[in-house]
Amino acid sequence: MQVRIIKTNKSNQGFTLIELMVVIVILSILAVWVAPKIMGRPEQAKQVKAKVDIGGFETALKLYKLDSGMYPSTEQGLEALAEQPSAGRLPKNWRPGGYIEKGKIPKDPWGNDYVYLSPGLHGDYDIISYGADGEPGGENYDKDINSWED
Repeated sequence: MQVRIIKTNKSNQGFTLIELMVVIVILSILAVWVAPKIMGRPEQAKQVKAKVDIGGFETALKLYKLDSGMYPSTEQGLEALAEQPSAGRLPKNWRPGGYIEKGKIPKDPWGNDYVYLSPGLHGDYDIISYGADGEPGGENYDKDINSWED
């Protein structure tokens, strides 16, 4: 059995300063090019979050109706999913612990309350987030997010 010893040249170990500088320049160019495209994403993510929240409310409302035979009234609001209503038409079989995770109704991604109407103008109930501006209507990121729209 023969053992071969391979000698390496010390100059072939590691990266040279020029190679590192080239990598840094390439990464800098990519960062300058990609960063503006990523900056618009937070508002888009907030819109998606509001749609997901509304979907969760819809599921909880269906469970509420299965247990009580009705949806909460506008006056009772979405809070009826977290705490048993004490006014208006009271549910007969309200689930102990409520219908919403963590036992409280979250605000929309812009820090505003979701609007709940029952009966709604577009169905048994309407759930609305007024978007970034917190006002009805609007376009782009100020656009309302509604339970009756996709």
